[in-house]
Amino acid sequence: MEQNTTQNNAKSNIASCEQDMKTTITLKQRLGRGCVNLCRFVLGLVFVFSGFVKAIDPLGTQYKIEDYLGAVGLGGMIPDFLTLGASIALSATEFCLGIFLLFAIRRRVSSKITLVFMTAMTLISLWVAVFNPVSDCGCFGDAIKLSNTETLIKDIILMVPTIILWRWPLKMYRFISEASQWIAINFTILFILLTSGYCLYRLPIFDFRPYHIGANIKKGMEIPEGAEPPKFVTTFIMEKDGVRKEFSLDDYPDSTWQFIDSKTTQISKGYVPPIHDFSIQVAEGDDITDSVLTQRGYTFLLISPNLEKADDGDFGAIDALYQYAKEQKVPFYCLTASTEQAIKHWEDITGAEYPFYITDETTLKTIIRSNPGLLLLKDGVVIGKWGHNDLPTNSVLQGPLEKTSIGQMPNNSIGKTLTQVILWFFLPLILLTLADRTWAWSQYIRRKIKKEKAFLAKEGERIENTSNKIISTFKKEKQK
Repeated sequence: MEQNTTQNNAKSNIASCEQDMKTTITLKQRLGRGCVNLCRFVLGLVFVFSGFVKAIDPLGTQYKIEDYLGAVGLGGMIPDFLTLGASIALSATEFCLGIFLLFAIRRRVSSKITLVFMTAMTLISLWVAVFNPVSDCGCFGDAIKLSNTETLIKDIILMVPTIILWRWPLKMYRFISEASQWIAINFTILFILLTSGYCLYRLPIFDFRPYHIGANIKKGMEIPEGAEPPKFVTTFIMEKDGVRKEFSLDDYPDSTWQFIDSKTTQISKGYVPPIHDFSIQVAEGDDITDSVLTQRGYTFLLISPNLEKADDGDFGAIDALYQYAKEQKVPFYCLTASTEQAIKHWEDITGAEYPFYITDETTLKTIIRSNPGLLLLKDGVVIGKWGHNDLPTNSVLQGPLEKTSIGQMPNNSIGKTLTQVILWFFLPLILLTLADRTWAWSQYIRRKIKKEKAFLAKEGERIENTSNKIISTFKKEKQK
């Protein structure tokens, strides 16, 4: 009796240990799956955001690609249409990878491409952080500015979830069935390409630059009271009797020394205003920035960073705007970084009569993503921006500017635009997911019901056969 009890206890302990082991394994599996899916959501959201903010500003991304090409000695050697194509392709790849990770679409392929992509980006970030060929990586467009060191740290951190997803891709929980993946894939690619095309044809739907609608350019150039301005030290290279030395302002030598060169070094960053490089100059060198920005009422600014590459197909609309501005006594300036020869050529081919002023090319490209583009200021505040494909027409330019639709601050808020993006893309994708999950669940229920019916039918058949056998045996026994 005691021996049986001991054996039963031993069996019970073994069974308990086995159950604990199973529980431990199940817990580890759940934690592992949870970790993989957390990595998938983090990485997916980063990729979606990064890809989208670049996709809505294809020209800005193109400018950044050109900066990188210039850093490796290829500046100006690659045609613009190729760099623009690379810009659209890069943003579309990031956005699509992010969506595919979020919805676990083509899990194996998506995780492998993500690993290759992140490895390349990390190597580029390392190069940028070490050699500093560009001041800003452009990872998140103009939405978020990161230093080169911060970019490298960000990429190293993101490599961890990237490797985890590459190692265990099948642990990502699928939101869309394999049969419906092609719909989500094609819809995502089509959406992001159309978005880039729309923003290229018109203007970015979100403007993260300091010259956005509603910005006061004059105030954006001011340094707040008490803020530390950036500090610079200028060193002068002088020569005397064949000997060259460097001097500062404090120990500047006498006239017996001959000036050779000078260099200015920033020794402290201090506060840098959002707008720090905006200036308007006449050809003779006089600065009229302050008079333009303090002008009461309306001011038209025609922006063309490079007149040689500007689209001249809409010069008729520009001339109509200029004539309207003259009639309404509204100042009209064309800001460009082009040479006098290029300005003369533009006047010859378009018949332009409006005045031209000089502004830095990079600044003009920052102001508006169009060549040419149009700004409307009111008391120094940006109240309107138009690309060359969307210039105000004669139907709008009727009567005083303050009574027209373009003379009013538009009510296109960020929240409204974001809602439209959600309604146009994420809502259909979410509805597709719900429909797909509902269909998959209904299929599961059908299979389960069918299986249960088959089981019941089989059991009924077995019971019937058993009953027939019993009856047959009873009859045989009765006959005996």
